[in-house]
Amino acid sequence: MVVHTAVPLGAETTSGDGRVWYAAYGSNMRRDRLDAYIAGGTPPGAMRSYPGCRDRRAPERSIAVQLDGCLYFATESPVWTGGRGFYDPSAPGRVLGRAHLLTVGQVSDIAAQEMYREPGTDLDLGTVLRDGRDASGSGRYETLICPGTVDGIPVLTFTAPWSLRDVEPLMPSAAYLRHLAGGLLESGPWREQEIAEYLSACPGATGNWTPRQVLDLLAERSDR
Repeated sequence: MVVHTAVPLGAETTSGDGRVWYAAYGSNMRRDRLDAYIAGGTPPGAMRSYPGCRDRRAPERSIAVQLDGCLYFATESPVWTGGRGFYDPSAPGRVLGRAHLLTVGQVSDIAAQEMYREPGTDLDLGTVLRDGRDASGSGRYETLICPGTVDGIPVLTFTAPWSLRDVEPLMPSAAYLRHLAGGLLESGPWREQEIAEYLSACPGATGNWTPRQVLDLLAERSDR
């Protein structure tokens, strides 16, 4: 399976026919979790049910992507405990993820649910498609990032308004790392050793998790 790399934004990048790639780098890499955000329900590991999107169709496609930047773990997750995953596009490195081809409305509704709000309002993508970034709110996943395009379609993701250098990294839990490792494995192109080395090197995990320990988490997955 091919790993897609986003092409830099052009001067006139638009959402065209209303489709965008939603690039997940955390728990939504797993389709069973993403499906709960789209169709409604309680995703694996969650403590609450989500209302779902207005448009409940499954992604048209899902592809493996690599983005410039850094995945790091920070702030306490009430669901997983330990650090949450965030994306800093300005930090050196690479981020492995999975991009789902969705409508603008679906991505807008997923973003709302990530911030515990009711879905129903489309995001204004004008700024992020022009500048590559739009800090539309102060919440932990309210900053929109467009690292480029794949097949001429914009790639969108969300992260925190702060950067890696602004926060103290926090060790992620075993359950969260297992979920992320499973999502990357489900994406297709990355093997277990590469996934373990990648996750264990991310700030918050580095020094707390070794590649061997992450491999052991993958071996413990009940769905293997």
